[in-house]
Amino acid sequence: MTEDRPLLRVVRGNPDDAELAALTAVVAAASAASAPNPPAPAHRTSWWNHHTTRLRAPLSPGDGAWRASALPR
Repeated sequence: MTEDRPLLRVVRGNPDDAELAALTAVVAAASAASAPNPPAPAHRTSWWNHHTTRLRAPLSPGDGAWRASALPR
């Protein structure tokens, strides 16, 4: 449901466009500063429990396989 009433209303005086723009900028900055901070991201689980560790290459036994198992891919 939207309201049809204005967000700002000039009670006294006759401001020009530059003054209204400055007032709008100040009110917008004040409302942004008083807004609550977004929630912190969830804590990342350990890489030991990450799903990609179950997607490793199959073991291939053979000569030098133990040496190749420690090399990066």
